[in-house]
Amino acid sequence: MSSLFAGFVSTGVMTILEIPFYKRWGLTGILEWHENQILTCRFFRLKSNNFHFWGIFLLHFINGSLGGIGLLLAFILIPALKVIPLLPLGLLYGFFLWILTLVPIHKPITGINPWNHPLGKGPAIVSLVGHSIYGITLVTFFTLIITI
Repeated sequence: MSSLFAGFVSTGVMTILEIPFYKRWGLTGILEWHENQILTCRFFRLKSNNFHFWGIFLLHFINGSLGGIGLLLAFILIPALKVIPLLPLGLLYGFFLWILTLVPIHKPITGINPWNHPLGKGPAIVSLVGHSIYGITLVTFFTLIITI
């Protein structure tokens, strides 16, 4: 249960850091939020021209919470992770999640290639940095609160 909460808190930190970029670029500029908007519209047959706050962030926080469980499983399955310093481990986990879960699904869901985005490289960079912050926050949370 603590790992779910750690993922939830880490997602909150990531989300707060993405807000200025949302204000600058809009929904398509935040890759995760854009995906969640489209998925929410598909799941609930909603109009895509409305910002679906609850759907976007429900999916965002569910995914982030599950990432906390993923880290716990990684620690259980790969005990050597416990000796890696916080910063590199957090960066590694954030990058792992980004490359495994966001990059391959963004274009199929949104129709926009993250490498050839209409807003340039900024959205991909913000997403990678956001996932890195998420990973660092999550690993720190695990170190402080969860016995691994």
